[in-house]
Amino acid sequence: MIWIGWIVAIVMFVIAFVGLIYPIIPSVIFLFAGFLLYGAIVSFEELTWLFWVIEVLFLVLLFGADTVANLVGVKKFGGSKAGMWGSTIGLLIGPFVIPLAGILIGPFLGAIIAELVITRSGLKQAVKTGIGSVVGFLTSVAVKGVLMVIMIIIFLIFLQ
Repeated sequence: MIWIGWIVAIVMFVIAFVGLIYPIIPSVIFLFAGFLLYGAIVSFEELTWLFWVIEVLFLVLLFGADTVANLVGVKKFGGSKAGMWGSTIGLLIGPFVIPLAGILIGPFLGAIIAELVITRSGLKQAVKTGIGSVVGFLTSVAVKGVLMVIMIIIFLIFLQ
């Protein structure tokens, strides 16, 4: 059963990391599901209350990191709330419209369109906001990736 538990957990972890690139996949939830499924298949004995408290704190941190990174990226480059929403919508739609490149082009174009149409910003400011949205997204992916690796390391430590 240990092998099955590890296979299921690893599959969940891989899906979680794919979710960093395709944000429609809730990466944090798949990562957490890997912990839960491992415990359900193998045993929860080694996954103490301290483990769960630490992981839940990281879970909350991951949810917050995504929002804050996008907000800071757009705001730092002078964008508005409309630019932030446009970026978010572009991030969700982009990968489906333009596979692979859409993950960067989507938020960039979404922020630009929102700034031009809703806030009536000039093209220069709209492009600047678009760049900010991409910087925010890339920062978010990096931070979330590091935090997810730390969560897996904590999981491994508790299993020893």
